[in-house]
Amino acid sequence: MSEGPAPGGAALALEGLVKRFGGFTAVAGVDLAVRYGEIVAFLGSNGAGKSTTIRMATGLVRPSAGRVLVEGRDLWAEGAPVRRLLGYVPDTPLLYESLTAREFLWLMAGLYGLSRVEGRRRADELLRQVGMERWADYPIRAFSLGMKRKMAIAAALVHRPRVLLLDEVTNGLDPRAAREVKDFIRQAAGEGAAVLLTTHALDVARELADRIAILHGGRLRAVGDLEALRSAAGLPGAGLEELFLALTAEAEGVSA
Repeated sequence: MSEGPAPGGAALALEGLVKRFGGFTAVAGVDLAVRYGEIVAFLGSNGAGKSTTIRMATGLVRPSAGRVLVEGRDLWAEGAPVRRLLGYVPDTPLLYESLTAREFLWLMAGLYGLSRVEGRRRADELLRQVGMERWADYPIRAFSLGMKRKMAIAAALVHRPRVLLLDEVTNGLDPRAAREVKDFIRQAAGEGAAVLLTTHALDVARELADRIAILHGGRLRAVGDLEALRSAAGLPGAGLEELFLALTAEAEGVSA
């Protein structure tokens, strides 16, 4: 399925993305545009190709075909200058756990080229936003999974990226931590970031996303809000669970 450019221009555009591993096709021609201030959820079962697609979008995995455009610039052609426009949080947080929360954000700010003064100001701002002020001077290794996820998202936002890419960031969290992470994602979008997240949880997609992209077997089956998905499935009035099952039931071809 192909989707045209988003009205008003896209912060992120995936164009014909394909990924093959030997003779196995994990992602088979994904086209998707994400606007500034919009949250789009890749919804799919485990192995649908979600993580492979988002890793291509981050520049961690090179596509076999297709391209990734960030603000109209080709990620793989231009490299590092375009990657600096992205923020990425993998499914397992990658943190320097011997550092305190504050020290970690100072470090990330420096790596992204913020001045010492701006980096410290930005760290304090993010610690407030994620509700981690009281834990700012505690080592990250003492944190719960939910706290670590919040720190990972804060680190991804330290340089004010135009695009935020999130891979299963609510997976394994208790309800309170999941709610706090979802609120933080909404806040990032509210400040203008284009957000693309992967999830296999229907409730996460339903609560967070402006549009849902259903991925199955490495192929995009449908994209849109609930009404658009109902139209694609031919099921007026259906809920998201029924739509997901209908749109993936007859899918054929590759599986990732």
